[in-house]
Amino acid sequence: MINFNGQLTEQSHQIENNRGFLYGDLVFESIRIIEGKICFWEDHYFRLISSMRICRIDIPDHFTPDFLERNIMNLHNVISKNGCSRVRLSVYRNSAGKYRPVSNDCKFLISCQNLESNKFVIIQEEFKVDIFKDYYLDKQLISSIKTNNKIINVIASIYAKENLLHNCILLNNDKMVCEFINANIFLIKDNCIITPDLKSGCLNGVMRKNIIRILKKNNIQIVERDVNTYELSDADEIFGCNSIQGVFSITKYRKNELKFDLTKKILDLLNASI
Repeated sequence: MINFNGQLTEQSHQIENNRGFLYGDLVFESIRIIEGKICFWEDHYFRLISSMRICRIDIPDHFTPDFLERNIMNLHNVISKNGCSRVRLSVYRNSAGKYRPVSNDCKFLISCQNLESNKFVIIQEEFKVDIFKDYYLDKQLISSIKTNNKIINVIASIYAKENLLHNCILLNNDKMVCEFINANIFLIKDNCIITPDLKSGCLNGVMRKNIIRILKKNNIQIVERDVNTYELSDADEIFGCNSIQGVFSITKYRKNELKFDLTKKILDLLNASI
């Protein structure tokens, strides 16, 4: 028996013994489906498997790309009205124990939400951002994967709401630019595109990987390196990217008004690649 929100109730074992809930012992993928096709599925699959290895979660023999894709599409076909949706694929360690698990077996959970748009779009509205300085991201491998340990992102999103911002820029413990709350960050200066490299502690984003691939394919200069905060004020454009939104443009950083000319071109190239 447990006390849930003031009420005594029988244990369900669905939440109170779930290691993803108790310890953040879970990895996940945020996935976009457009016109009945999973965008960049191979990249998502291999990042998921890599994340499981990093977290020492056993990978079942049946966890093949076809098996997981089939399970994703089975749910998508029930939920989606027009062939488009967002999906979260979560894999958690299914074991008793405290910090030390008894086993490293896993279970998975898939959730799905219908989306209206058949392509990635930029919403041309005001989008203000600033730096979040209360807490910093660590420069380590575990920061590059998607786990349930996202309390800094949660607090930063509350800070953004309290300060009438649409997003915040997170820094690493060297006080260098790392990423947005929910996306990788790119700066544009004199037609050169700059993004923090993976050593910064930023997420090894699937969309980040594909944006870089598209830029190189189209001979657009892209540099991965450390990014100082002062470069934000000097940028011509700033944009973010993630697997659900694709690309979104920043219209204002502090007092600086920003363009999104090249950003729109990048979005067009992204849509053409799908």
